[in-house]
Amino acid sequence: MPNYTTVVIGGGAAGICAAISSARRGETVVLCEKTTQLGKKILASGNGRCNLLNEDLNENYYNTAARALVRSVFSQYGKTQIISFFNELGLETYSKEGRIFPVTNQAESVLHVLEMELKRTSAAVKYNFDCSGISSSKNGLLVSSANGEKIECRKVILTGGGKTYPAFGADGSAYEIAKKLGHTVIEPVPAVVPLVIKDNLCFLLQGQRIMATARPVIDGREGEWTGGELLFTKYGLSGTCILDISEPISTALNRQHQTQVYVSLDLVPFMDKEKLKIELERRQKAGWTADEMLTGILPAKLCSALRDLFGKNGLDKAVKVLKDYRFEANGTRGWNEAEFTSGGINVNEVNTVTLESKLKPGVYLAGEILDVNGRRGGYNLGWAWASGLAVGEARK
Repeated sequence: MPNYTTVVIGGGAAGICAAISSARRGETVVLCEKTTQLGKKILASGNGRCNLLNEDLNENYYNTAARALVRSVFSQYGKTQIISFFNELGLETYSKEGRIFPVTNQAESVLHVLEMELKRTSAAVKYNFDCSGISSSKNGLLVSSANGEKIECRKVILTGGGKTYPAFGADGSAYEIAKKLGHTVIEPVPAVVPLVIKDNLCFLLQGQRIMATARPVIDGREGEWTGGELLFTKYGLSGTCILDISEPISTALNRQHQTQVYVSLDLVPFMDKEKLKIELERRQKAGWTADEMLTGILPAKLCSALRDLFGKNGLDKAVKVLKDYRFEANGTRGWNEAEFTSGGINVNEVNTVTLESKLKPGVYLAGEILDVNGRRGGYNLGWAWASGLAVGEARK
């Protein structure tokens, strides 16, 4: 039976950093990955460019429950330390609109320097290792695989990830390992995900893109407006402004099973209500037809689709709808289309400094397996790097 100081379960961003950090301290480390390749989700991140992290890396961009933990970890490994870590590995970076990327604009470069460092630190890697459980042993802990292989160690770092992109091996099995140890799992739901809207307007306008602002409206409570691209699809709505408001909607629909869930759209965010009404009145007085009323304000397909707004109801009604168009949200797209997982192991069950389990001494958790999720823009990878590096520093 092989014996190591530390076993890291999961070869994603957090797992690789945890293995490197542990090995640098002189520990004998093995990184166990259930597929045939490390870092598959790293390669897919940022549309293949890998948005490493954000210039403004702080806890306020994460779910409320996780902020104390995130603040503690970032006090150990924040933006400066993460960038220095990658620079030391030979990766040069640049910043654009607050988002930090490798200068190569290739996620492959990020994974390559990490794999090079794994070799330099002599951290072992086991592929096709499907962890089935962690138990106590005479000398510490015993990590078992589905095919019967066992590894004895003193410390286990569980970085099995969430449920996004199951084709890359993220199937939620790490949650089951943690549950066997007594941990509580906040039900995982897709986040940063397109929405299913059963409305004929979406079908008619499929493929149409505009700049808009959107907000969630859940059980009558209106969320904050978020601007960005809006994309109409045959199944509903997508685009950056939809992805950015999708988490509370997904939580309400998929975890809380609420029914009064809506998306509110401002289709004309560049004009306030008063200015829009004045312009529409001018057009109406000039004899513009219903088909022409929105010409130059919205694309032709939308002008045609919204022509019925200019009937008997008057312009006040038209302005109200254009500035607050409500769609009922019927669901979300699945895990293959979600960028992140909302939910995971309850953060109250880990030590905020070391990330050690409060329920199973010697077991540590890092990365997306925890109920920590941030906004788009490098926050989730930032958490993965930081928590992986921090947990590797924890002594056992």
